[in-house]
Amino acid sequence: MIGMAHVAENYPLYYDAMNEKGVAIAGLNFVGNAVYSEVQSDVENIAQFEFIPWILSQCASLAEVRELPDRINIVNTPFSEQLPLAQLHWIISDENESITVESMSHGLHIYDNPVGVLTNNPPFPQQMFQLNNYMHLSPKQPENTFGENLALDTYSRGMGGIGLPGDLSSSSRFVRVAFTKIHAISGESEKESVSQFFHILGSVDQQRGCCEVADGKYEITLYTSCCNVTKGIYYYNTYENHQISAVDMYAEDLDGNNLICYTVIQGEQINYQNK
Repeated sequence: MIGMAHVAENYPLYYDAMNEKGVAIAGLNFVGNAVYSEVQSDVENIAQFEFIPWILSQCASLAEVRELPDRINIVNTPFSEQLPLAQLHWIISDENESITVESMSHGLHIYDNPVGVLTNNPPFPQQMFQLNNYMHLSPKQPENTFGENLALDTYSRGMGGIGLPGDLSSSSRFVRVAFTKIHAISGESEKESVSQFFHILGSVDQQRGCCEVADGKYEITLYTSCCNVTKGIYYYNTYENHQISAVDMYAEDLDGNNLICYTVIQGEQINYQNK
């Protein structure tokens, strides 16, 4: 498997990853809603920090993931005192579809995810329900249905998208990235598809200074990643470096036992055309 992780004691604590079977998974903040259980005797107990690598080592398809609620229990065991539990929910995808997994006070839930995106809170059913409020949005120019006797004018391009949220709350970002993903058109090549993927996620980027989380501290989009699950290529860029970098999983020994780490490339890469 390959992904973005913080390595502690030679153990990868994955933020997102994919396996060689074509399954990819990412964890997103679910603070206040995520609930993990005590160890149980009749199921397989998995710590929250083990969830991503466990899924990718056990499941070769989303059909296998869908069978998990009766088999597993996500437990409230932290990695260490210094690295406590992260409150997360997860999006799991293959090349054709996506699901969302949420562990809450009333159990472990797996939802079909027809839009193929996920942000932070609130729970996924609420995220999907709020899309009802935006069914009027369109990439096309609107027609005048306000009043047939009024000479109203589409004075600007993009007026079919008036009302599309633009704030930085996770609810609004869910609506915005879902709309963008559904309507975005990609070229046929690998590079065109990857480029368009990063443009889609760029529609909900967090810029430093716009979302204050503490005195003088701001939420930012630390990195963006894209997984080609058929070729095993992991693409990423960072807040400090917009150039897309890539690591090919199949260039490594998939039967090896060693953890292979690559340093994230930071620092903006600028291509001077006259130097």
